[in-house]
Amino acid sequence: MEHSDPSTTTVSPRVAALVARSGDLKGELVAFAQSPRFARRLDARLDEAADRLGFLDEATAIATIDHFVLQHRLADGSSVLERFVAQRRPRLGEDERAMLLGWHDVVEGVFEVQGFEKDAVVLHNLLDDLVYQVHSNLGRRALGKLRPRMFVTARIVPVHPDTDAWLVSGNLSIYAADDGPRLAQLAVQTLTAHPQVLRRNPEMLHKAWQMQAEARADFIEVFGTDILVLDPGEATARMREYHRHRQDKALAELDDETAAKAARGGPSLDELSSIPEEFHDADTVAVIYDETEGLCYYADFGHLDALFADPALTRDRAHLSRLREYLNDESVAPMVIRRLVQRHPENADAVFQALLRKLTFAWDRDGETLLRRRKAKHFAHEPLPSVTPVGNRLAELLRKPGRKRR
Repeated sequence: MEHSDPSTTTVSPRVAALVARSGDLKGELVAFAQSPRFARRLDARLDEAADRLGFLDEATAIATIDHFVLQHRLADGSSVLERFVAQRRPRLGEDERAMLLGWHDVVEGVFEVQGFEKDAVVLHNLLDDLVYQVHSNLGRRALGKLRPRMFVTARIVPVHPDTDAWLVSGNLSIYAADDGPRLAQLAVQTLTAHPQVLRRNPEMLHKAWQMQAEARADFIEVFGTDILVLDPGEATARMREYHRHRQDKALAELDDETAAKAARGGPSLDELSSIPEEFHDADTVAVIYDETEGLCYYADFGHLDALFADPALTRDRAHLSRLREYLNDESVAPMVIRRLVQRHPENADAVFQALLRKLTFAWDRDGETLLRRRKAKHFAHEPLPSVTPVGNRLAELLRKPGRKRR
């Protein structure tokens, strides 16, 4: 999927004018961010970015300032960028205002250089598998060292929200073509940590949901349910059973040579089946393969299941305390509370009445409001799949041997 076709795209006079103007405005914006009114906040961000000895290299400093200017939220929820646009005198024209406010849409990526189109470089982002036509406000000379098949890590922003043109924001870090396999590993780590990248590419996002649905179907095929409540040792054994089923199913679709390579190259069953270390001392572990949340582990779920099965246990402070932790912990998805209610719907009102000390509480009427209040972050964004696919080019680079370092 591409934002534009580089072979047919030409740089319009409007885009050229905006790119040229962006340099002066970006300079004003950075100076505004470095003014005394923001100094304390910016210094704190730079201190956080420094290494343990307090050293901060130039590239990291530039990226930190750029993030502070475009993405950091101040105490009132506004950004430095929004403050600048609102307060600049003389006032910006409508096109310039739209251009600057569009810079909130930052794309960070590991890009492969595909070529050039007029004054822009054509970059393929290994993270979202999209192609971007990228300009520099310093002109073509700032991109002069780039060659096809090289790689860059960079932050880019739209030239203007209603164009397909993009603009370098901060520095470009340039890498040789044979650094591709190493950078591919970095790309996978970034994707795993920040799956929201998939939102930029609807096709990849759709594929991720499909992959998660297939994995969940396999879980149900193996266990006959999408939820298991086990002791930690048993959980590891059952997950090994699941991943062996998944592995055998995948290898059965390959020829013998490819299957042998895949078996040697992928993670071992032990690695796939291990449960997070923090669950090893739990009395029970719930393994849930939810349709939306994906594969999840929850400690001491058995205590809560017993509580909902027998509301008389509400007299035990330990049981109510654990439920309160689940309810208040934002890392626990609302799905888990709903699961407990679904398993014992007839007892939900009594349990929550005791927990909240509110005899009028009724789950059917008040439950969702309670979840939205206690777990607001989960409702602030559209859910994302827990499975992250990679594009064809990234997969190809991951299969290549990395360059040996001397």
